[in-house]
Amino acid sequence: MQVAGPVTPPRVSARRRRPGVIALSLALIAAGGAGVAVLLLQGGHRTEVVTVVRDVQVGQVLTEQDLGEASVALDPAVKAVEADDLKSVVGKRAAVELKPGSLLAPSQVTKDSLVKPGEQLVPIGLKPEQVPATDLVPGQKVQLVHVPAQGTAASDAESDTPPETIAGRVVKASKAAPGTGVVVVDVATATAEGPTAAAWVSAGTLRLVLDAPDGS
Repeated sequence: MQVAGPVTPPRVSARRRRPGVIALSLALIAAGGAGVAVLLLQGGHRTEVVTVVRDVQVGQVLTEQDLGEASVALDPAVKAVEADDLKSVVGKRAAVELKPGSLLAPSQVTKDSLVKPGEQLVPIGLKPEQVPATDLVPGQKVQLVHVPAQGTAASDAESDTPPETIAGRVVKASKAAPGTGVVVVDVATATAEGPTAAAWVSAGTLRLVLDAPDGS
């Protein structure tokens, strides 16, 4: 009768990983998240990036007090301003509304004024039923359309004539006001057409229409 020899214990790697991380990685692999699991196991590379620490409104000039720095494990698909470039964004304007705790992306700042030379800014109040379902964002092209005053009917001659329009560009759109739901949209127009647009707003005969994404 042959006697079995001693059983050799399995070799244990000297490099140990935290049980919690290993368990999470195995679960992600089982669910098809192998890429994320690899990042969790490696998890060493971090990038110093610029963060927003205070509310910054659209068009506001950025200062060092508005910005901070953080070390994060950054996905390659996420574009963020690196901490070494913080000085380069100070003095530029916010192209969108910036919120504390968010990373600062290069596309969120601009060196240009949102109201260009030769333009005027016209504030337009939109009632809830006049607000487009599509979000209004800075830079979006719009048409300001002159419509008949409420309660009046257009004449036959007027009904056969295309309505008067003014080209504009969204600079900022507020959130809906509590209670009324009114949204105020700041629209940049040519200087010569700003007073006309303002008169339409005052008379309640202006409607805002979105242009196609390509501006056509």
